[in-house]
Amino acid sequence: MIAILSGCSNGAGQIEEPEEPAPLELSLTINDDWVWEKRPLLTVHVENPNGQTMTAEAKAVITTDKKEAVTTVTSSVEVPGNTGTDIVLTTGEDLAPGFYRATCSINGKAALLQMKNGKASSFVFGISPDKIVSEPDKQADYDDFWAAAKTQLATIDMKPELTEITTHSTSSRKVFLLEMQSVPDGPDGEPVTVRGYYLEPQDGAKHPVIVHFFGYDDQKPKIKLSCPSGGSSQEFAELYFSTRGQIINNRPASLRVEDGKGDFTNIYGDWFAYSFGNKDAYYYRGAFMDCVQAVRFLATRPACDMNNIFAEGSSQGGAFSYACAALSDYPLRAIAPCVAFLGDFPDYFNIVTWPGDTAKKNKGTMTDEQMYAFLSYFDTKNLATRISCAVMACSGLQDGTCPPHTNVAPFNNLRSTDKQYYYYPKLQHEIPGDWQNKWMKFFRERIQ
Repeated sequence: MIAILSGCSNGAGQIEEPEEPAPLELSLTINDDWVWEKRPLLTVHVENPNGQTMTAEAKAVITTDKKEAVTTVTSSVEVPGNTGTDIVLTTGEDLAPGFYRATCSINGKAALLQMKNGKASSFVFGISPDKIVSEPDKQADYDDFWAAAKTQLATIDMKPELTEITTHSTSSRKVFLLEMQSVPDGPDGEPVTVRGYYLEPQDGAKHPVIVHFFGYDDQKPKIKLSCPSGGSSQEFAELYFSTRGQIINNRPASLRVEDGKGDFTNIYGDWFAYSFGNKDAYYYRGAFMDCVQAVRFLATRPACDMNNIFAEGSSQGGAFSYACAALSDYPLRAIAPCVAFLGDFPDYFNIVTWPGDTAKKNKGTMTDEQMYAFLSYFDTKNLATRISCAVMACSGLQDGTCPPHTNVAPFNNLRSTDKQYYYYPKLQHEIPGDWQNKWMKFFRERIQ
């Protein structure tokens, strides 16, 4: 009998086991910005570093953005030695419009997505986002509610005060600290002081205006707040505006550029939680009126062309851009909300943790239905039904703070016909590097 041994002798009578093949090397390929019309084309690039052909068992597990199971797709591909190939995984049936999460693997090894803060084993893609339906849920008194808020604002003596920041002014544009009054934190009470940095051209002509709105502020800021420079351009008058209790309004003097003023403090705590459940005193009622007041201030300045008003902002600033366009006395020409906050709360709270956890901690005896009815007054998907100006918006598909569904919700409810949307497949909750150039071009093309 002849025994057949696997392996070979090393000359000392010992049998050497064959070397284990090296694992396949994987990378995700981004195509079509990971947004498709009906079916995804999930592509994993596979490199086989071995001399022999290897079998690649590919799998994609797909769920909704709410983590509800959808389907699992598999495929087996032979990869010749020392070569690479793309393995494309797609579904057998069309997917409904929406955002989905996928985990792709080869031979049990996950294909990782490289992002700014590390790697992720799953990623989000979109199917026909322009067809996602986020039905408005405005309450019967929605329009009356905002009409009453604006009526209250009209009774407030704005009392604008401008303090020049001489260290940042130039011969082309002066820079001022703007302080003015806005509505109280409720139907009664004292007016609230709000602030911004106002940049005014010095050539005596009228100029188009850009209002810049800020994202959600740090509860305990420690870094000195930057102040814009007047620069050499006189193209725009600009207002970098802070709503009540945030940014300029909560920085001590030591964390602001020298303006001769004292310390400013945040009396609201966590803004999203402030007077939660009381729509007449809620933080965002006042903050949205602050945005309206910002435009009313600009109308008092001879340098501002009120036929060409533009607004932009990211995250909370994106929500303020929507609120400004929806509620302002003066029609805006165009807005550019980026990764916008405050969109479609009933779905928002089921996709990511915050701010739903804050809402549920502060809803008291309200049922979920009552909570969402309260939030509907401040939902960007409802504000959007009042907006007809040009809009350019964007999302990072991997955004875990303001996920893409919450951004598409207002965009799809706009009355506007002039609108553009950009998806950034690898980005999370961040401003794309090319975004400012995009919205500046968008605004300039719409100046009349």
